[in-house]
Amino acid sequence: MKATEVPEIAGAYLFESTPYADERGFFCRTFDADVVRSVGLDPHSFVQDSVSRSVRGVLRGLHLRSGAGEAKLVRCSYGRIFDVVVDLRTDSPTYRNRAFFALSGETQATLYIPAGCAHGFQALTEIADTSYRIDRSHDPSQDVTIAFNDPELGIPWPLPVTSMSQRDREAPSLAEVLKQQKS
Repeated sequence: MKATEVPEIAGAYLFESTPYADERGFFCRTFDADVVRSVGLDPHSFVQDSVSRSVRGVLRGLHLRSGAGEAKLVRCSYGRIFDVVVDLRTDSPTYRNRAFFALSGETQATLYIPAGCAHGFQALTEIADTSYRIDRSHDPSQDVTIAFNDPELGIPWPLPVTSMSQRDREAPSLAEVLKQQKS
């Protein structure tokens, strides 16, 4: 497993695994505390694991947490997703940068997203399972959602959206979210 810094988002990393395939299928290490520690992250800081299953065209996001935020490790464990990160840390040298990733069950790559960044993805296959390892317990009062189709962000979602939550459908623009956070 190797860690590569994501140039568009300060403090973000892509952890690339090496799946070993044979006639039985494959085996792959998806988390290695030593590799995580080698880039300055505390592997013991993650307190919650979650998984979502989406069908082709489903869009989830853009989500982040207010307050101290939440860092997460995201991996597509089955299928393929188009993954998006937007840096919303005002003190970051990559503030407002976006980065796009193709994550898949074939590669088992894991993306580390620092606290203060918005995250979303779209399922590209009939089934896409996405795993999350999060560094703080969920507090619904800190949920923040940004419109996936905000023209200021200009995210090139690859498929028409087939489904999304009501919360995501009704999300405010980035400008509105930033204005609310300043108040």
